[in-house]
Amino acid sequence: MTKKLLLIDGNSIAFKAFYALYQSLDRFTNSSGLHTSAIYGFNRMLDKVLEEEKPTDVLVAFDAGKVTFRTKMYSDYKGGRAKTPTELSEQFPFLKELVAARGIKSYELPDYEADDIIGTLAKQAETAGDYQVVIVTGDRDLTQLTSDKTTVQVSKKGVTELETYTPEHVEKKLGVKPSQIIEIKGLKGDNSDNYPGVEKVGDKTALKLVQQFGTIDNLYDHIDEVSGKKLKEHLIHDEDQARRAKVLATINRDAPVTISLADLDYTGDDLDKLTDFYERMNFKSFLSKLGVDDQSSQEQLATIKCEVLTNKNLDELKQFQDEVSFHLEMSDENYHTADLLGFAIGQGEKWFVTNDVTLLKTPTIKDILTSSTIKKNVFDAKRTFVGLFRQSIELRNVDFDMLLVSYLLNTTNNSNDVGTVAKLHGFNNIKTDEEVYGKGAKRSIDTESQAFLDHLVHKAKAIDALHDAMFADLDKHNQTTLYRDIEIKIAFVLAKMEISGIKVQASTLEEMGSKFTERLSEIKQTIYQQAGEEFNIGSPKQLGTILFEKLRLPILKKTKTGYSTSVDVLEKLAPDAPIVQNVLNYRQISKLLSTYVDGLLKVIHKDDSKVHTRYLQTLTQTGRLSSVDPNLQNIPVRTEEGRLIRQAFIPSHPGWQIFSSDYSQIELRVLASITNDKNMQEAFREGEDIHATTARRIFGLKSNDEVTPELRRQAKAVNFGIVYGISDFGLSKNTGITRKQAHQFIQRYFEEYPGVKKYMEDIVEFARNHRYVETIAHRRRYLPDINSKSFNLRSFAERTAMNTPIQGSAADIIKIAMINMDEALKDMQTTMLLQVHDELIFEVPADELETVKTLIPKVMDSAIKLNVPLKVESHWGKTWYDAK
Repeated sequence: MTKKLLLIDGNSIAFKAFYALYQSLDRFTNSSGLHTSAIYGFNRMLDKVLEEEKPTDVLVAFDAGKVTFRTKMYSDYKGGRAKTPTELSEQFPFLKELVAARGIKSYELPDYEADDIIGTLAKQAETAGDYQVVIVTGDRDLTQLTSDKTTVQVSKKGVTELETYTPEHVEKKLGVKPSQIIEIKGLKGDNSDNYPGVEKVGDKTALKLVQQFGTIDNLYDHIDEVSGKKLKEHLIHDEDQARRAKVLATINRDAPVTISLADLDYTGDDLDKLTDFYERMNFKSFLSKLGVDDQSSQEQLATIKCEVLTNKNLDELKQFQDEVSFHLEMSDENYHTADLLGFAIGQGEKWFVTNDVTLLKTPTIKDILTSSTIKKNVFDAKRTFVGLFRQSIELRNVDFDMLLVSYLLNTTNNSNDVGTVAKLHGFNNIKTDEEVYGKGAKRSIDTESQAFLDHLVHKAKAIDALHDAMFADLDKHNQTTLYRDIEIKIAFVLAKMEISGIKVQASTLEEMGSKFTERLSEIKQTIYQQAGEEFNIGSPKQLGTILFEKLRLPILKKTKTGYSTSVDVLEKLAPDAPIVQNVLNYRQISKLLSTYVDGLLKVIHKDDSKVHTRYLQTLTQTGRLSSVDPNLQNIPVRTEEGRLIRQAFIPSHPGWQIFSSDYSQIELRVLASITNDKNMQEAFREGEDIHATTARRIFGLKSNDEVTPELRRQAKAVNFGIVYGISDFGLSKNTGITRKQAHQFIQRYFEEYPGVKKYMEDIVEFARNHRYVETIAHRRRYLPDINSKSFNLRSFAERTAMNTPIQGSAADIIKIAMINMDEALKDMQTTMLLQVHDELIFEVPADELETVKTLIPKVMDSAIKLNVPLKVESHWGKTWYDAK
């Protein structure tokens, strides 16, 4: 009988598991404070591979230490790698304990790496003849071991998605045979393992040489046949490095291992040891797979006891006097129009469920939901508030919003699905909506079925069960105040704004639509005349043919499918080609017509002539709000045609005004405050034009009066570019100056604003040490790539570290202002309608206009105390357009 030997690269899989769960690091700790992310991810990999491969023999190989025969050969081998995080290194002893409890042998060998152990045992198994070998690793270097008897599975995403390498797959993907991988490494070296190959030889050149000569030995035997004088010189000069690199890359398949194939028999899980281990690690989901009841965890959802709620047992709900968990199920995401399908309510061991939503209006349930003394725990407070409001019920006293808390703990944990979020927080005995309803935005299920009712109860139970643990995590992150004073409060402010909506005059949009259609027709005919023929202007392929083949305009960029006709390409060509400017105009007006004119007409509610946008509170990484269905934050303002769209937005009462208040340069004011830069702070305190002041400083002028509009524009690009960590290349592209000039501008900027430079350095260092950054309200953003070996990933993380505290703090400020504004307007008719980035839009009756001219800016500029004054600019008029 053929045996199957499974060989696992312990270190590489542990690293992959650790970094796959990097953003959730604080969540993966047990009751003793031990980090468990690598252990958890490693065990998920074991579950998958053991189930799929069903091996007869298994070994997990670990590195014995940093000193190996390779470091003795080349002292800088792997020298560029960052020190293993303590949060990972502390898990290795427990990883080995896990492996033993799974009935698997582990092994390490002084002076050798795990790769060498795996390579040696794989060779022994191949020689024995009756083995099939499967290697699981996170390191593609091991693909050199593939053969007709050995496959190598390399983790692609996380640790459970594996790519299988056979000799055929290696050749197809890498272009060489498995044995030639070390030849490639010898020529180009390995940045990851920190050893050089031949100078100026990269992936493409190395591949070409190996495909031509087969091996390094043969290459040097035929060195005169190498084309390219410089390449040949580099090869000759670095021959010793190439040969050394090949040895360093080669897995030693004759390592002096003291363990034999006979020792690797896989015995399966030791249930007693594994149960004890899972309990100590607080691995509730793994315990449930063993069929073990973890007394310290929430009970399994499969055992939930509930009653179907009817008019006959309503009085039983009166037992909930202090707190209750509640879930209202809707047919789709747009809760303003979705059908209400049913609800579940309860706490602890007592649960009730029904598909009869008319019961919501009964005094018993309505009293609970509107009570100011009974705490409610829900998944999404805003969604639930709007859904209940449609039933004339005003939800009050929400204590726990599971979605909001999950988002604050990690801004990527923002799924709108209860089951998905619950699993992220260790509550696995729950199905996702997709598992219950199938794919698709519209939920299709028999609402009288037991499966539907069970799903609702499971959701409510998950909310109840995770309440304490998730609040404890908030406390640990110092984010409870952020949740209670900002996020849960703004959820209800937004809900009321969404319900109010804003009136949109359909006739105005229809008139604009007619004009835009007429204008498009004119532009189209002009383009046809300039092109000399008719074609589909909306087709990039046909447009490319006209511009670059027929009219022979310069080809600036190509894509896989042909010529690039992207906006940035067309904008560069437009000054010298009138047809290109007309194409840009055509695209712009087409977008306005389809997205904003026709798009808005489709969503005007027939009953109140308003649009009711939805604000996404948990979408962005910085805490900024987003608007959807429709998106009212993206209505163009840079062109007059775009601004005209705002003429359709009017007050809902005759004689009222649309009133707009906008924070002026809030991000730069936040930057001045948190960097404590004296020069920037002085400019804001003196009420100076910050862009003119920056131009004066950068260009060495005596006064702001000497600043030309062009110099101010360049300085403005630097100011805002610095906030986003812009490079000299990016600044050059944005301003049209040379890259050298851009570099000088940035250097001069940091000389004039040294506090900003120090902040940039300090915040990146903080991020490297803590793996996250925070806003002034302790809103966190995790940065898993901040210490990445990849320059691109690391650079992006560094830029994110610089700008997130600024953008996020600006988001905090406007949310605080909106909460205070809601309170300030509670006894007035003036209504807050929209939030668009740093702008708030209201509708105001004539007799309150003089009051709000003072009140609204006062509330906004006192939202938070910075080291520089906040400035608010207000405008008003008969339409939103007139208010700007």
